[in-house]
Amino acid sequence: MPVEMRMWRIDGDEPKPLTASVLPAEKDLHEFLKRDPSLLGERLLVIGSEVITPYGPRLDLLAIDADGNLHLLELKRDKTPREVVAQVLDYGSWASTLSRDDIIDIATKHLDQPFEAAFEDVFGSAPPDELNGDLSLTIVAAELDASSERIVNYLRDFGVPVNAVFFSYLEDDGRRYLARSWLTASDDETPTATTGGKKSKRAAWNGLDWYVNFATHGRDWQDGLELGFVSAGGSARSSGTLRTIPVGHRVNVYVPGSGYVGVGVTLADAKRFDAALVLHEGEWTPLAQEKLRGNYQHIEPGQTETDDISEWVLPVRWLAAVPLAEAYSEPGLFYNPNTSCKLRQEFTLERLANRFDIDDDGE
Repeated sequence: MPVEMRMWRIDGDEPKPLTASVLPAEKDLHEFLKRDPSLLGERLLVIGSEVITPYGPRLDLLAIDADGNLHLLELKRDKTPREVVAQVLDYGSWASTLSRDDIIDIATKHLDQPFEAAFEDVFGSAPPDELNGDLSLTIVAAELDASSERIVNYLRDFGVPVNAVFFSYLEDDGRRYLARSWLTASDDETPTATTGGKKSKRAAWNGLDWYVNFATHGRDWQDGLELGFVSAGGSARSSGTLRTIPVGHRVNVYVPGSGYVGVGVTLADAKRFDAALVLHEGEWTPLAQEKLRGNYQHIEPGQTETDDISEWVLPVRWLAAVPLAEAYSEPGLFYNPNTSCKLRQEFTLERLANRFDIDDDGE
């Protein structure tokens, strides 16, 4: 049976039904969702409105969630149940092939700021490396008929990631209310489509750049700046990825709470603190013999030093580096709480290249 939304106000012991108001045109729902997609009950960033596709009419709204998955929102308008379902499935077949670059291109045309900055404004973090891993299709309607309900439920039984939501307008003492109802509750096991296609949905790695998180925890960035190194330790998880960074690769160093502080080229493999050498004033010298501001020891007196517990030091020749007070940060820059990883995000690489005056050859 068709989905119906009714509401009552309780006056004492008597429920008073709220009167259904005249529904505005579904184009108004389009504007409501464009301005505030959280009306659907989930934080979303709208990255496209009236999106041009290769398959005829334009997709009403294209949005993305915190995990980088796409959400297609198509208004029923005056289309028949078969037409609207066929159309949203058609759009879904197209959206499933969108690469990361395709998505960022669409967002760039729609947003008034870089995609990465807009993503961080909404979700509080930089976009994940992979976009469009899963896909959700939603039909938006002012009312839902029995035929649409039957078709959507049938498709969902076969794992198609489609749902329907309808909005009702209600009045009470001169005030109007907007009520939302999903055909299938969001806490059900809602199917999602794993998107396919040959285009890359994961940011490509340039084979050179790494992200390094120079977390303090006793360390002092001024040591790394003056003596030319980055380091991590205390556990195998903390130092593991740092120890895999090859010689001659580029590290982009981030200090939590401050921002990016330097870009440099690795000069040798990482070594334990007690055996680490740094290139200081043209000579290789043991780091442990330098006068250091920070503490790079993780053992108590009497404990035995092990590879997993030790601080591991990666010597670096700085291409550009600044004191902590001059750290660079802006919305959308890549951040990861892990010690290090491959830096794939072009937005961050471009911003760092401009900020630190690094050319295409890495110098």
